[in-house]
Amino acid sequence: AGKTTTMKMICGIVRPTRGRIFVDGFDVSKEPLAVKARLGYVPDRPHLYERLTAEEYMYFIAGLFKIPKQTGIKKTRELLELFGLGHVQTHLIESFSHGMKQRLVMASVFLHEPKLMIVDEPMVGLDPRGARLLKDVLRQQAQERGLAILLSTHTLEVADEVCDQVAVIRHGRLIAQGTPAELREQTGQEGRRLEEVFLQL
Repeated sequence: AGKTTTMKMICGIVRPTRGRIFVDGFDVSKEPLAVKARLGYVPDRPHLYERLTAEEYMYFIAGLFKIPKQTGIKKTRELLELFGLGHVQTHLIESFSHGMKQRLVMASVFLHEPKLMIVDEPMVGLDPRGARLLKDVLRQQAQERGLAILLSTHTLEVADEVCDQVAVIRHGRLIAQGTPAELREQTGQEGRRLEEVFLQL
């Protein structure tokens, strides 16, 4: 469909063949560092420095974003607790399950308080409790901080539960966009699951 490619273009990892992308008014191609300072990216398969502990990894990320040391220490504690990793903050990442690694990456992305968060298939490998925690944190950050979140998912229940706007992409083309209720209305699927809407589209 082109979801991951689109996300990588927004992050400046893949160069678009045509067109321009702006994040908070900054051109991704011309001002990549200004864009990266304003966004957080959680790939579908995060790669971590597994010989670091969770808190060492968080300090490393804080350093990349030039967060003052004391602020970085304070935020690290808060975020690791928020994501249920406070009890393993001094453990090596190599001992973590996939779900724990996913939560660690998510915690690290919030360190610099991005304006846009790009999350590719965030629920993959998470247990039900971890998935619920992640949905709650994303909702809370969007409502309290005005954080914009671009999330891709194959799990339509997640889109229905978390997203204010849903876009359906097929073969690189946007074929539908709107609130879940608007998409149901457009396809005559009122009261049906979003999966039925998707299949109709």
